[in-house]
Amino acid sequence: MSPAQIGFAILVLGAFLIVGKLVRVKVKWVQRLFLPSSIIAGALLLLLGPQVLGKLAGGSLAESGIFTPQILEVWGALPGLLISVVFATMFLGQDLPRFSRAVKLVGPQLSLGVALGSGQYVVGLLLAILVLVPFFSATPMVGALIEVGFEGGHGTAAGMRETFQSLGFDSGADLAVGLATVGIVGGIVIGIGLINWGARTGRTEFLSGQVSASVEEQRGLFRRDEYYPAATMTSRPASVEPLALHVAICAVAILVGWAILEALRWIESATYGSTEIRDGVTLEIFGSVPLFPLALLGGVIVQAAAKALRVDHLIDHQMMLRIQGLALDFLIVSAIATLSITAIGENLATFLLLAVAGIAFTVAVFYFFAPKVIGRFWFERAIGDFGQSMGVTATGLILMRITDPEAKSPAFEAFGYKQLVFEPFFGGGLVTAMAVPIIFFVGPWPLLIGMGILFLVATVGGLLAFGPTARREHRERAAELQRTPA
Repeated sequence: MSPAQIGFAILVLGAFLIVGKLVRVKVKWVQRLFLPSSIIAGALLLLLGPQVLGKLAGGSLAESGIFTPQILEVWGALPGLLISVVFATMFLGQDLPRFSRAVKLVGPQLSLGVALGSGQYVVGLLLAILVLVPFFSATPMVGALIEVGFEGGHGTAAGMRETFQSLGFDSGADLAVGLATVGIVGGIVIGIGLINWGARTGRTEFLSGQVSASVEEQRGLFRRDEYYPAATMTSRPASVEPLALHVAICAVAILVGWAILEALRWIESATYGSTEIRDGVTLEIFGSVPLFPLALLGGVIVQAAAKALRVDHLIDHQMMLRIQGLALDFLIVSAIATLSITAIGENLATFLLLAVAGIAFTVAVFYFFAPKVIGRFWFERAIGDFGQSMGVTATGLILMRITDPEAKSPAFEAFGYKQLVFEPFFGGGLVTAMAVPIIFFVGPWPLLIGMGILFLVATVGGLLAFGPTARREHRERAAELQRTPA
């Protein structure tokens, strides 16, 4: 494959991303669903590719639709590369919070986040063990797909394609990407519904009645009188372009993560990695772990080193977010464009059961558990975790912005603190990356027991540790409302 073919494949993605944005701006029902332009663009490419147009038209279009096999090959490889960029930038440029305030805010928030993350494994693994494996001949690895697709999102799902393939679960990535699509759409649609319910029933503190977004928000545009700086210039362009500097820092973070992963693989191969488990299968868990969770760790190490050297002011987190957003948009477009509808169709019952179970569990945790561990502003704080656990972090931020448009509550602050502890493990972190290899090598039960214990610690421990404070704050809030004149 020539460099020109690779470049042209990326140009096509960019052109369709513009088309996706135009659809978002012009089509009302797309606006009401708050569908990201990247999902729209990916869906259009999927329709024009071999999975839809190719199957319907046949003939010369059967192999790759209106595209070429080389273009599809490039698109198929992009998610696995771009996901490392997404994770490497997460903590670059971030300041650590004051310890006392972080502990106060992060406790209940982390309890909710861990309950959602570990619980998605518990639900998925129980469903796999009790229903999907015995009745639908599915592999036990499907038990990890709810967390990979919902909590991890498109990036994690597509980024783990090589892991799934190396373990003989070729349809795993397609099912996970499909679940991620269901999750992000469901997260927005159900999230907006929950916000309207919360506003009508007095559970939100800043909204009342029917909630609706502005025309600009629905179209995904800023008003002409609005100004949001994209980033801060931390170096003079005559020396080095600030964007180029931040891309280079991101590259160093990924290289640090790669070095750590290679070291872990070497240690594993030199110790227990040659241990045979069954039928010639050796215990090489890190051999199946993708790069991106270690890229996140590389980003933390680079940020810590910059802090120690007193050059951390050169790393602007907003600039890193722009790089992250660029990578994530192109990742989502390419992941959906290369999605195998055939793989989902062949495992449709499994896919639907996982999707329904994942949605039902996530809504149940939000409704029953969140208000019992979070006191004041519980709805504003919990809706962000609901959105993230259904799709991506951006979904949670959108829902929080609708619920608390002026950021008067500590929701955004608490959510950010929780991410510092949560992201290295769930939603594409080490637990997500290692879950599927663990199921493959030692079966589903050890992971189920481990996640079950973690779920109980998060829920029961959260109720005991934060429940009394939450109940007191709810009583104070109720008394405050009674004293307020109608």
